[in-house]
Amino acid sequence: MIREKILWEKNMESLFVMAQVAPTEYPKDNLEKADSLVKEVAEKYHPGMIIFPETFMSRFPAGTDIATANAVAEPLDGEFVQGMKKLAADHDVWLTFGMKETIEDPADHRCYNTVVMVNNKGEIVQTYRKTHLYDAFGYKESNEYKAGDKFFEPVDTPFGKLGLFVCYEVRFPEVARYQKAKGAEIVIMPTAWFKGDLKSHQFRTLITSRALENTFFVLACDQCGGTAMGESVAVDPMGVAFAAGNEREELIPVYVDTDRIKEVESKLPSFKDRRPALYI
Repeated sequence: MIREKILWEKNMESLFVMAQVAPTEYPKDNLEKADSLVKEVAEKYHPGMIIFPETFMSRFPAGTDIATANAVAEPLDGEFVQGMKKLAADHDVWLTFGMKETIEDPADHRCYNTVVMVNNKGEIVQTYRKTHLYDAFGYKESNEYKAGDKFFEPVDTPFGKLGLFVCYEVRFPEVARYQKAKGAEIVIMPTAWFKGDLKSHQFRTLITSRALENTFFVLACDQCGGTAMGESVAVDPMGVAFAAGNEREELIPVYVDTDRIKEVESKLPSFKDRRPALYI
């Protein structure tokens, strides 16, 4: 109740809501889930943006045959994206969500692990194909997905300049640094973080490090249920976690005040103090 009161007293254009959810296998079911959640969030919070996790469009259980899992992939003009665009326009809210995007080569059984950002007019602002695939901890994401070949380009929005990377990419400081160098103030991180030994510790440590070393906000929206652990978190430029989720489905409101960046940079000018000529 106290948190909601504070949020309502703030500028609503800077309110994000992270939708920590457990997607099903089928895009139609997840679009229906999005419809219900967007309506609820729009009525309750009037946010600027709702963030959904990585591959929100479809999540099959671990071990599912790749051909089966990827049979649901769609192009960017497919029914799932069209449905999400309509939700954004109908409820005057920006949406960011993960999907399985078909690739150009029909002989390739893989798809792209894509994130789509849609504005409140229902227009696609930018799409991003995950560039660093999770071939780690005994899993090989590159068997299922084809890697993208360029980073997300930060975009100007009513809430600040937004950057983006996906899940495993938080382990690569270069990806986050690119976002900072391009002016990102808030980085969105859709994810489907696997459960496992020390994975919760690593998740929080890596997100905190990327936020702190780049003096920007990181909003990590995770899947939950099945192999995904939940624990979505928002971290500020000083490395402080100021909103977080548990292991269940839940909506996590996050107020972001970008003035905090200048405040932190006045104390910790690490980005300005870099010496790129010394770096390989």
